[in-house]
Amino acid sequence: MLFRRSLRTSAAALALLLPFAAACGGAAQAESPTVTLTVGATGWKVEEAVLKYAHLDDTPYKVKWNLFQGGDKQLQAIRAGALDLASSSEIPPIFAAADGSPNFKVVAVQKGATLNQEVVVPKGSAVTDIAGLKGKKVGYVQNTTAHYFLYELLKQAGLKWSDIDAKPLLPNDGLAALNGGGIDAFASYGTSIITAHQQGATTVGSGKDILSGNFLWSARDSVLKSPAQKAAAADLIARITKAYAYVRDGHLDGFAKVTADATHQPLAQAKKDLTDAQAQRPTQARTVGADTIASQQKVADAFTELGALKEHLDVKSFWTTALDADLKKAL
Repeated sequence: MLFRRSLRTSAAALALLLPFAAACGGAAQAESPTVTLTVGATGWKVEEAVLKYAHLDDTPYKVKWNLFQGGDKQLQAIRAGALDLASSSEIPPIFAAADGSPNFKVVAVQKGATLNQEVVVPKGSAVTDIAGLKGKKVGYVQNTTAHYFLYELLKQAGLKWSDIDAKPLLPNDGLAALNGGGIDAFASYGTSIITAHQQGATTVGSGKDILSGNFLWSARDSVLKSPAQKAAAADLIARITKAYAYVRDGHLDGFAKVTADATHQPLAQAKKDLTDAQAQRPTQARTVGADTIASQQKVADAFTELGALKEHLDVKSFWTTALDADLKKAL
């Protein structure tokens, strides 16, 4: 019985290695990973952490994680050839493709929560709502979800973009400016919003119900031309989905502790944020669909209306279903 179980385990491991082994010249070479993916992460390396926590980080290929302050910086890196795979909201690929010659394609969608996407004001501010931002200095992270939901919130409040003194800032710079009195409000996301609240900031507007929850995986064209890297990309995206399923399946407390340690917030708050996020929209990947392309087109059209894009952009030009078959198999 033990011998048969060992054979089954070995066969399963061999099956996983085959796509990479074939591309690398055989099983002997696959014993030490020769396929490498350079992958972006924003805020903190949550994807790397969740894979390790769920014991799914034993990939038959090498992953080099690189940390960025925003998805926009990841797309800049992919354009420069420094990343193979970037994760972002719907917005950064729009601006990365706006020059008409992108070297990447959107290959998959990861559904995710839209919590901690907020416009905040510092402790003691007299501003209590978005309408109160008229004439104020408002920081925002340019070409990201913050840019988009700030614009939409202003419209909902009957304000134009020109009614505020908009200041494009990176998350860390925006936090410093908010606390130092350089800006009156800040539109940002993720860890920067968590930190802002820890420092006494309050919320005057949220992008929670404005954003689609579609987070995009973009792959450099060279990845799609390499069978080994393509298989590795699909496998990695699927592993992240499986890792979050593991977290939801009775392991929230443990990953909340990992999150709290990484983001320097109280454990109770980290657990609440994690629980709320997975309840709102469980983190899971899906293949490309007409609805996901249409969702990004709506966002691109808003940026054209805002004047941030000089002309209409047809987003489907940089989407592909090339990873669909591999991803379905891996999921």
